[in-house]
Amino acid sequence: MALTPSPLFGSLHRYSSHLVAFEYASNVTEDSSPTGVHTLLFIAGLSDGLHTVPFTVPLARSLPPSWRFVQPLLSSSYAGWGTSSLDRDVQELVQCINYILTLRPKGKIVMIGHSTGCQDIMHYLLSPLGKAEAPRPQLAGGILQAGVSDRESMVMLLPTDLYNSSVRLAQSYVKEGRAEDVLPMAAIAGFMNVPISASRWLALASPPPAHDGEDDYFSSDLPYDRLKETFGRIGSTGTHIQILFGERDQYVPRSVDKKRMVEKWERVIRGGGGVVDKDSGIVMGANHNLDNASEEVIQNLVGRVIGFLGRIEGNI
Repeated sequence: MALTPSPLFGSLHRYSSHLVAFEYASNVTEDSSPTGVHTLLFIAGLSDGLHTVPFTVPLARSLPPSWRFVQPLLSSSYAGWGTSSLDRDVQELVQCINYILTLRPKGKIVMIGHSTGCQDIMHYLLSPLGKAEAPRPQLAGGILQAGVSDRESMVMLLPTDLYNSSVRLAQSYVKEGRAEDVLPMAAIAGFMNVPISASRWLALASPPPAHDGEDDYFSSDLPYDRLKETFGRIGSTGTHIQILFGERDQYVPRSVDKKRMVEKWERVIRGGGGVVDKDSGIVMGANHNLDNASEEVIQNLVGRVIGFLGRIEGNI
């Protein structure tokens, strides 16, 4: 499904002094649902913003009457990701969710992440609270759509010598106290044509031997003990999880068995007492963001999400 120029109708909410969220229009009034109104909060990936991911509109239009589709703009949206961080994303998502809960205090929140938006979900659930940070609002569910490894993508897309030299340069910036300084574009081959700080480059590149970059949740080579510290702790949050991974995701190395990787994540979640939705798994025919996907592929993904929301809503 290709994106074409088109109007979007809905409400623009200002959830902080400088950030907004767009709520897609619904034909159903707020008080018409006997169980209250719930929110599906969409978190986009690197360089994305409002209406840049093709499946969002058909998904928003397919939601049950008791659900609303909301997409926040974060400081990391569009080109902002290069100088932002998962910590900052989480702080802003907390602000957005708290705002939504003032409008719908009885409603449930399910977060759906696309690509790097999946890292935001993991970080929201698992990263430690700051010293003065209040407990984060509960997520009833989290949907990880196209949760790929930025590290493996970068290794696949960049020449080895450039990856290595860029990492060394970023590490030198950090040692000099310049972690938030932007790396020279030539040093990173103009990666995605975005200014990128040394700290964010290392978070995404997650260099060896530790592979401890803040964004490195989904690499296929992470050991089981590492996965236990991430996927294995989801159960303690009470958040139900659905994983949707494209069969043809072009940002995953060909050597990676996607089905086997997803099943491993699911086993670790269940092993930690977590709940994985029955419709989790590979979305056949889907690439990373479903651009140019057939209607059948789009509806496969949409149907799985709708089913998950129904099960979340029924688990009152």
